[in-house]
Amino acid sequence: MHKLFDLTGKTALITGSARGLGFSYAEGLASAGANIVLSDINQQNLDEAVNKLKNKGYQVTGIVIDVSKEKQIIDAFDQLDNQNIHIDIVINNAGIQHRQALVELELKDWQRVVDIHLTGTFLVSREAAKRMIARNSGGKFINICSLTSEQARPTVAPYTAAKGGIKMLTKSMAAEWGQFNIQANAIGPGYILTDMNEALIKDQTFDTWVKNSNPAKRWGKTEELIGTAIFLSAPSSNYINGQVIYVDGGWLAVL
Repeated sequence: MHKLFDLTGKTALITGSARGLGFSYAEGLASAGANIVLSDINQQNLDEAVNKLKNKGYQVTGIVIDVSKEKQIIDAFDQLDNQNIHIDIVINNAGIQHRQALVELELKDWQRVVDIHLTGTFLVSREAAKRMIARNSGGKFINICSLTSEQARPTVAPYTAAKGGIKMLTKSMAAEWGQFNIQANAIGPGYILTDMNEALIKDQTFDTWVKNSNPAKRWGKTEELIGTAIFLSAPSSNYINGQVIYVDGGWLAVL
C-alpha cells in the first residue's frame, strides 16, 4: 500500500465496534496495516468480533467499554497502558438511537443518547489525547457525525442535538490539539444499510423516500465508508483538521 495510506505500526481504537459500521471501520483499518483495539459494551459480541479479525490474520485485542461511564473509560485506558498498548487512532463510533416526539421525550432517554454519542466522544478522546500529547506521538481522531449534524428530522431530537454537538466538538479538538500534530476530523454517513437502520429499511415508505431523496438513488453500503476512514487515519490527511466529510451519495448537495 502507498505510504500515504499505510497504517502499519499504528494502533486504532474503535468504539462500538463489535458489529455494524464500527466493525467495518476496524476491518478496513486492519487491512491498511493497523493493529486494532475493538471495544464494545457486550463481552460476548466483542469476543466474537475479535475472533473474526484474528481468523483473518489481523493483530487485534478487545476491551469492554461503556462510553457513557467515565470511570470505565479511564480504567480501560489504564488497562491498555499496563499492556503497553498505545493508541494512535481513535474512531468514536459508539451510538444508539431513540425515536420519540419531543413533547413525549423523557429526560432519561434524552440523556442516554447524548451521553453515549457526545459525552462519550469527549471522554474517550480526552483520555487518548492526554497520552498522545504526553508521548509527543501525534494522533488521529475520527468522530462519527451524521446528516443530522446539519439537518433535522422529526422524532430524533436527542440524536440530532448530539450529532450537531459532535461536529463542533471535532472543531474544538482540532483547535486545541492541532499544535501537537493531532488531527481531529469527522465522517458524516448518509443513510447506510446497517442493523441500526433495519426498521427504516423495512419501512417501504421510508425506503422509497431515501431512494428518491439523494442523487445516488440508493442506500449507502458500509464498505463505502472505509476509504474515508483510512484516509483520515493515514498520513494522507496530516494537514486536514476540524473537518466533516459527508459520505451521503450527494444528499446534502440537493434540496
